[in-house]
Amino acid sequence: MGSLPESLGDIVEDFRSVDGQDKLQLLLEFSRELPSLPPELEEAAMEPVPECQSPLFLAVDTTDRGSVRLHFSAPPEAPTTRGFASILHQGLDGQSADAILDVPDDFYADLGLSSVVSPLRLRGMSAMLARIKRKLREKM
Repeated sequence: MGSLPESLGDIVEDFRSVDGQDKLQLLLEFSRELPSLPPELEEAAMEPVPECQSPLFLAVDTTDRGSVRLHFSAPPEAPTTRGFASILHQGLDGQSADAILDVPDDFYADLGLSSVVSPLRLRGMSAMLARIKRKLREKM
């Protein structure tokens, strides 16, 4: 059984504290908070995540294994996908590789979004986390 870094645990608690459409509203808030890519990073150089229903690209910077940097790119017209990316960014960016690898693969189930988001879309979040972990393992 893995564990969540405090930042990701706080996000899970935020989602647990609201119901129904308020969960969707919170996800939309996260989608608006996804940071832009740094100027030196281009989407073309990032890894696509085809499991997502909308175009999503990610980059995992493992230069410092004690503080892994995550970058995501998703179009503004894909708020659900952007919201998932933002949750992972806010919850995991800057964490150690070990802390990220320790996150349970199905942690997103604790967000309680299955009542407002399709299982297909939720699989996109699972795929993002799986790709991040795969990149970390490749670099070890």
